[in-house]
Amino acid sequence: MRTEREMLDLILRTAEADERIRAVLLSGSRADPEAPKDRYRDYDVAYFVNDIAPFYNNTQWIKEHFGEPLIMQTPETMDLLPPAADGHFTWLMIFPDGNRIDLSVEFVPYRDNGEPVIVLLDK
Repeated sequence: MRTEREMLDLILRTAEADERIRAVLLSGSRADPEAPKDRYRDYDVAYFVNDIAPFYNNTQWIKEHFGEPLIMQTPETMDLLPPAADGHFTWLMIFPDGNRIDLSVEFVPYRDNGEPVIVLLDK
């Protein structure tokens, strides 16, 4: 299993190398100092971009940067209605090494809802 440091490095390297990604936030249990540190914690990551189109349902981009997921869900493609233009696309992934990433790409401004977050990168 990739370590926490390896995963965070991968998340950051991907963002740093792609000029389309303007900022990266980590939220959820890994951003909350009060959350239990157990094997069930995933990486809740948001990449903020100026244009979501190149990322929307781009599973090849995921495979190139994060590896082949064992399981992947894309909630925006699972709806029977046309996708809402609400400014994001999400991949929910479990990798063969057991790591889990809930990765969203956002082009709407970040809104603080009181949930703990860590700014990993702000270009």
